[in-house]
Amino acid sequence: MIAELRSQRDQLDEAILALERMIRGTGKRRGRPPKWLSEANAEEPVKKERKRKRVVSAEARKRMAEAQRRRWETARKTDESEAGA
Repeated sequence: MIAELRSQRDQLDEAILALERMIRGTGKRRGRPPKWLSEANAEEPVKKERKRKRVVSAEARKRMAEAQRRRWETARKTDESEAGA
């Protein structure tokens, strides 16, 4: 069992070595590099920060809705005046 694990480790080491050679061996290329390549070149893995969800109070939502209604009303009035002219 130990010999089998060692052979698997050797295979993994060879695969890692081949990938590292492939990464280093890439010449100039056009465009953005693939994500896996830029992550492999980075010393630390890139962690994406989650965007926090904005919490809006019920009162603020009502104010925003009223403001939008007023905007719609002024837009309707300008459309009616342009159509009648």
